Amino acid sequence: MQETVFNIIQLVLASLLIIVILLQQKGSGLSGVFGGSSNIYSTKRGFDKILHFATIIIAIVFFGISIVRLAL
Repeated sequence: MQETVFNIIQLVLASLLIIVILLQQKGSGLSGVFGGSSNIYSTKRGFDKILHFATIIIAIVFFGISIVRLAL
């Protein structure tokens, strides 16, 4: 029973992590690979900042659940 709950939680966190990562804005695309990127440092604001922190929190919780599952 306990293992099933951890499996469901981990599946939900993995799905959320994928969605949050895919929602983040990309750079300038393929031109950045060849050195054509002219990105200027800018701070994250608004929704981008929320997505950034959500990604970090979800990843930490996902990692923690994975460690707990290993200990069981």
